[in-house]
Amino acid sequence: MKKLTFAIGLLMLSTSFLVAQDKIFTKSGVIKFDASGEMETIAAINKKATCVVDTKTGAMEFAILMKAFTFEKALMEEHFNENYVESDTYPKATFKGNISNLSDIDFSKDGTYAANISGDLTIHGVTKPATSKGTFTVKDGKISGSSKFEILLEDYNISIPAVVAKNINKKATIWVDVALDPLN
Repeated sequence: MKKLTFAIGLLMLSTSFLVAQDKIFTKSGVIKFDASGEMETIAAINKKATCVVDTKTGAMEFAILMKAFTFEKALMEEHFNENYVESDTYPKATFKGNISNLSDIDFSKDGTYAANISGDLTIHGVTKPATSKGTFTVKDGKISGSSKFEILLEDYNISIPAVVAKNINKKATIWVDVALDPLN
């Protein structure tokens, strides 16, 4: 009986290990954005993005804390958090979506693979459909991903006062870079 219980336990453990290997993640993804206008550079970086990708289903999720964005100037960071994204009210941004061409990507083989990504992006309490072209790179068993896309600030109810309209672009360019590890 002990052998049977041990064998069942070992089988369950190995099955959960195999399932976990289908998911890759990071807690230190990098998100950059640039909404520079005619008069001023408005750019920030966040090095604490969380991302999980299921390599078998193509499901992916991102979450970032808005207050983790750092700016070159402290005053910009303050205005970003208090006036534009209202970080106390809307503390995080999320993306939940899928890789639509998952069959074109071999996460077990070295190479660079184009990815078509679509899902729902939530910023400032507003959720909108979003699509992006991305790239997954597999090299020596390490997986990284990157993407670049643009959003209109008004689509996420982020208003720009007329007095600073020339300082801030109505469109923000966003870059995503993640190095992903197996989720244990």
